[in-house]
Amino acid sequence: MIESFLNAVRNLFKIEELRNRVLFTLAMLAVYRAGIHIPVPGVDQEVLKALWDQAAGNLFGVLDLFSGGNLRRISVFALGIMPYITSSIILQLMTSVYPALKKIQEEGELGRRKISQYTRYLTVLLCLVQGIGISFWLQRQQGLVVGGGGIGFVVLSTLTMAAGTMFIMWIGEQITERGIGNGISLLIFAGIVVGIPRAVEQLYEKIQDPASALFVLALLAVMVVVTAGIVFFERGTRKIPTNHTRRMVGRQMVATQASHLPLKVNIAGVIPVIFASSVLAIPQTISTFGSWSWLQRVNQWLSGGHPVYELLFIGGIVLFAFFYVSIVFNSDEVAENLRKQGAFVPGIRPGKRTADHLNNILVRLTTVGAIYLVVVCLIPQLMISGFKLQFLPLIGEPLYNLVTNVPGLSWIPTGLGVSFYFGGTSLLIVVGVAMDTISQVEAQLVMRHYEGFLGARGGRLRGRRATS
Repeated sequence: MIESFLNAVRNLFKIEELRNRVLFTLAMLAVYRAGIHIPVPGVDQEVLKALWDQAAGNLFGVLDLFSGGNLRRISVFALGIMPYITSSIILQLMTSVYPALKKIQEEGELGRRKISQYTRYLTVLLCLVQGIGISFWLQRQQGLVVGGGGIGFVVLSTLTMAAGTMFIMWIGEQITERGIGNGISLLIFAGIVVGIPRAVEQLYEKIQDPASALFVLALLAVMVVVTAGIVFFERGTRKIPTNHTRRMVGRQMVATQASHLPLKVNIAGVIPVIFASSVLAIPQTISTFGSWSWLQRVNQWLSGGHPVYELLFIGGIVLFAFFYVSIVFNSDEVAENLRKQGAFVPGIRPGKRTADHLNNILVRLTTVGAIYLVVVCLIPQLMISGFKLQFLPLIGEPLYNLVTNVPGLSWIPTGLGVSFYFGGTSLLIVVGVAMDTISQVEAQLVMRHYEGFLGARGGRLRGRRATS
């Protein structure tokens, strides 16, 4: 396996076109990462470091994860690529519920360009709104803004961050067109994996303490198991067999070849997790603009490890998973397309019966996919921040006292005390993007009669796109 991988890497750089694409991708990612060293004018970086120690759990902390640390430093790329991703999701959802947009989408290449243009306009609008919000938030933090701030700082910082996001969007499009892989996904990927050295350093420091070494090794083992589970479920599909009606060729009746309709186990991807995390982080973000007693109590309920937070987090993931799948996959439309193509599911009548059959399968797949997302996100989170048993009704205090007195279980209410950089959401993105990129490189190598990463006998590596 290792030898096949090394051969594939050598073959990759033998082919001039692929070599140029890889080098171009790396160059664009280097430009993106260089932006973290260009701060927005008027912000004191030293004071900002202390501020972010308090803001890690709110919506700003969530956005900072996907901006690769740019928001933490308030750099020119502080908003990251999230406004563009949010705009794309909004347009995708609106296309399914708004007939005018759906009609534009069905116009082919011209319609796709119009939708892309609308996405850019919405991205600019979201950048301005987020930029103004962050600018006013910074002005409320004493000592952060040099020169007293004012409307001039708000305008300058907002335009700077908006321009940075539009430049990142352009970089992503260039990578997709002239590089390897999906540019937007790779930018998020780069922003996450850049924290690996810091995570390794933190783990190394913990291992030096014999009391924490065992827990750190347990955490690493869980990360390996979770990563393997992500690969397994992201490649998982349900193949629904389909047959085509016979057709006349000359004077003979010829039966067409049987096929199948692949449905992914996790159709929604990481979107339900992002939505659930963002919604639960909103109250903590609002509290930074004022100190209301009721909001402070809500923040206590929505802190990591609290039973209320975990229950809402699980419910949010399940809710958004079903909602998103219902929007992006229309069973009636798929059944109608199969009927128009002369295809049918064996034993199921075309039309309404086929749509109901597909919908029943989709419900079961989405249920499994939602449970998978919940498990993947909760296991690392509970190991890192723990589960606050003391807040459980009735049995909370006795259970907390019992657990804390047992040496091997005393970490459960507080976690392992390791700030491991890879949570469930990060692992989902990193593994998924890596699979997509490798599958594209694999396809390019096989197309040119070269051996892929898994070798001639290993078969093709299927990323998330290959199964959808």
